[in-house]
Amino acid sequence: MYRQHIVIRVAKLPQIHNRIALFRAERGMSRRELAEAVGVNPQTIGYLERGDYSPSLELGMKIAAVFGAPVELLFSFTPFESVAAALRRAAE
Repeated sequence: MYRQHIVIRVAKLPQIHNRIALFRAERGMSRRELAEAVGVNPQTIGYLERGDYSPSLELGMKIAAVFGAPVELLFSFTPFESVAAALRRAAE
């Protein structure tokens, strides 16, 4: 009897970069407060901020709504410029 092996290839999704921690800090909001506002566990917010987890479209939109910002200000497929670099550039 032969065993048949099935190989499933999963396409690697691009990493989603975010500015959640920056927006939270700017507003003095804790992970717990943001989690409660969007209906998730506070650990989920931590996973998102570290880039260990990519949000669903629904969660991304809920987070953007809490901050009153467009989704693209919070999430990107390319890394965001650091705040320090942006401030240096603005001062030039």
